[in-house]
Amino acid sequence: MAGLSIPGVNDKYKSNEIVEGLMKVERIPLTREQNHLEEVKKQQDAWRTVNHKMSQLRDSVKSLYSFDNPFNNKLASSTEEYAITATAGREAAYESFQIEVIQPATADRFLSGEIEKNQKIPAGTYTFKTGDKTISMNWKGGKIEDFVTSLNKRGKDVIKASLIGINKGNKALLLESLKTGSDSHLEFKDAALTLAIDTKMIQKVEGEKDIFGSTLSEIKVPENVSPLEQEGMPFITSSFVKMTEDGISIPPRGGFTINVPGNISKDTTKTLIFTVKAKEINDITDAANSKPTEPDLPDPGNVTFQNITIDNNQSSYELPGTQAPKIPLESIRTDSVLFARFEDGTERELKITDAFSEGGSTVKVNLSDYSGIKSIVMRNANTGIEYSVSKIESVDEKASLGYTPVNAVSNAGDAIIKYEGITITRPDNKIDDVIPHITLNVSQKTERPATIKIEPDTEAAKDALINFVGRYNQIIAEINILSQNKPELISELDYLSQDEEDAYKEKLGLFSGDFSLTNAKSSMQDIIGAVYQESEYSEITMLSQIGISTNATNYSGYNPTKMRGYLEINEKILDETLKNNLDSIKTLFGYDSDGDLIIDSGIGVRLDKQLTAYVQSGGILANKNSTLDRQVKASEQKIARLETQLNQKEAELKAKYGQMESTLNSLEGQSNSINNFTQQQNRNR
Repeated sequence: MAGLSIPGVNDKYKSNEIVEGLMKVERIPLTREQNHLEEVKKQQDAWRTVNHKMSQLRDSVKSLYSFDNPFNNKLASSTEEYAITATAGREAAYESFQIEVIQPATADRFLSGEIEKNQKIPAGTYTFKTGDKTISMNWKGGKIEDFVTSLNKRGKDVIKASLIGINKGNKALLLESLKTGSDSHLEFKDAALTLAIDTKMIQKVEGEKDIFGSTLSEIKVPENVSPLEQEGMPFITSSFVKMTEDGISIPPRGGFTINVPGNISKDTTKTLIFTVKAKEINDITDAANSKPTEPDLPDPGNVTFQNITIDNNQSSYELPGTQAPKIPLESIRTDSVLFARFEDGTERELKITDAFSEGGSTVKVNLSDYSGIKSIVMRNANTGIEYSVSKIESVDEKASLGYTPVNAVSNAGDAIIKYEGITITRPDNKIDDVIPHITLNVSQKTERPATIKIEPDTEAAKDALINFVGRYNQIIAEINILSQNKPELISELDYLSQDEEDAYKEKLGLFSGDFSLTNAKSSMQDIIGAVYQESEYSEITMLSQIGISTNATNYSGYNPTKMRGYLEINEKILDETLKNNLDSIKTLFGYDSDGDLIIDSGIGVRLDKQLTAYVQSGGILANKNSTLDRQVKASEQKIARLETQLNQKEAELKAKYGQMESTLNSLEGQSNSINNFTQQQNRNR
């Protein structure tokens, strides 16, 4: 409060002290209301902290029984992690299997010859293609470093460029396709083609072509013919296979083997290319099923003599091969008719697409992906489809483009793996369609088969349980401190910092008369200690059985902290239970009790419902804070009103006492004047 100050007037009458003393008495209601407001805000902060910690605990228990619960997490390990790893989805089965990596998927990476340090790249349209993606860059001309930077900005997931130091400041340009697979060759067009030729990255070549499978003498009996699918069905044979203008004609139940010449099969730069066409014809089972069951013989007739008629006996017959099948044959339709056979006797199916289209299906067999190939085998098991296979051409696809790399760091190729002895090819090193819910990540060729093992992620489950116990103990500590005025409740929490300890001392016993917190604690303890039995065969029915309880360490002496309601973890028991009874722990926190496919019971479910009643919008804590909000607003309005009244009162007192001092000073001045006049008169006498 500023003192009373009047220019030219001294506070010789102690007016400031009198006004301050009077105002001190007037401020008592304001001070009382300010203290009340501070107390209400402290309660608000305390309820917000309780709400926050209860919400954290609710989130923790939700994670223990929801769809994303950690008990469903899977870990995939590999004995050859340098070459192949795996990622298991939550639905993956617990299993162990072997994978052999024949080769990882690769991309084209071409290196140029030496390029001078300050070489310029001329202006032009530079077009690059890899697989089904193409980028085109309009370059205005400039330094090769700037060209590389610009190309990388445009290249995205198509191409990457970099400069490699060679010697004496000279460099080489490395261009990499960012797509793997044998169908993703790096191609140059427009100015990019000129650049690749000028920098000796590629060179023009003449394509060469070898042809086989064009004569009837090359056709052999189909290998590995399966046993008959149905009694009476013709065997698959090459007897009716013939040569036509379109190539080899394979009727229903026909097939062949064509050996790949040795000089071709060992050349991994070559690709076998041929066309397969298919057309519908009359199904052979229709004719087989319609064969007569017996011959149609004429009536044997009779002889009449002198009114006596003698009938001839019906002719008897025993003709082989005229009987229809005992069981009618069913037609067969399959697309699995073409295979690559290897020297070790294994086979890989060659997929045929669009065989019924006008142009047929073009089949490409990249020999770098089919190491050890011996022959091409056709087994047309169909009963109503006729195939024709063109002559087989062996070509170098890069050479057939007219250009081949001079310095190929790597060439585009498919990933080849063997899964349980089955050879599989994919264009990428991330393979997610071989084993359900498991993604294989291929990086190198394996020296020996890798064993992939899918196991439960017990560490994730353990971390989630530890997090749950920690969150639970935090809210129990908060409730204990707020509801009881016992200093030892704070000193027992040895993990608190000095600031946290001081803050708790301010809140100690703040809600000692509020039963909502003690009721919440009691309810949570009941839930934690209850029995949860999914079925009569359940092995784990209580939280204490997995090593989590208020006395998990089995302490036998007296310890007051054991009575506070905090949970403890016996890590040895928990680890053992996680290892052997993971599913039982999962159902302990949430299970379907009535068969309606909705998880409706368990520790997690019950705690979630209990905590939701407190923390949800419109819940217990929200209502308490809403009440306190109204109190804060009313208190702030009252304080503002009191402050206005005090300011007015102070102004009035200042005015009154100022006027009083002025009057007294005036009277004193008049008194002095009279005294001076009297003294002057006395001297004049």
